[in-house]
Amino acid sequence: MKTIGLIGGMSWESTLPYYRKINETIRDRLGGLHSAKLILYSVDFHDIELLQRALDWQAAGVELARVARALELAGSDFLVLCTNTMHKVAAAVEAAVAVPLLHIADPTGVEISRAGYSTVGLLGTRFTMEEAFYRDRLSERHGLRVITPKPDDREIIHRVIYDELCLGVVTPTARSEYLRIVAELAGRGAQAIVLGCTEISLLVGQQDAEIHLFDTTAIHATAAAEQALAD
Repeated sequence: MKTIGLIGGMSWESTLPYYRKINETIRDRLGGLHSAKLILYSVDFHDIELLQRALDWQAAGVELARVARALELAGSDFLVLCTNTMHKVAAAVEAAVAVPLLHIADPTGVEISRAGYSTVGLLGTRFTMEEAFYRDRLSERHGLRVITPKPDDREIIHRVIYDELCLGVVTPTARSEYLRIVAELAGRGAQAIVLGCTEISLLVGQQDAEIHLFDTTAIHATAAAEQALAD
């Protein structure tokens, strides 16, 4: 079994499900008392969020590259960045180490294509929804058409993530707003919805919606476990 290097803490609320899902997958595949071999480096999200707010992606990339090197030196065979937004600096992380990075958009794109969908709505932070690094990965590598919410709705989604979900706050009001936005995207042609922020699955799940929701946290964590078990 390979050793997984997790870059977590962005936020720690969504890093917890990664640890659980990876270990559940290993247990289900191998049985008995098996669990994952992994190393977790949990950053102080306060520092990362300040860099996000300042749009200082270069400094953010430098910091996560430093973390990646620490995980590599500690014995990680590959890396998992436990956040959608910070894949904006995935290239800086990859350039800093010799071990591979399992990019969150790739197993997500594979799952969407396997399910037979070609057009998806994307929820996430403002950075993920509005910038090209994530949407282009899904479209160019996986042939998907990506629809994002209207500007006012993007602001609602972003605010709820940072002001509520990252702090462990889950409210019926926020859930209703998210589901309204999901319905609006479906009305514009989305066949399924990508929960493109690792905190969103804390708020809404498949039980809440008729349209197919792709939980990137669960997909990424499962893919990490499977990669750890691959020859």
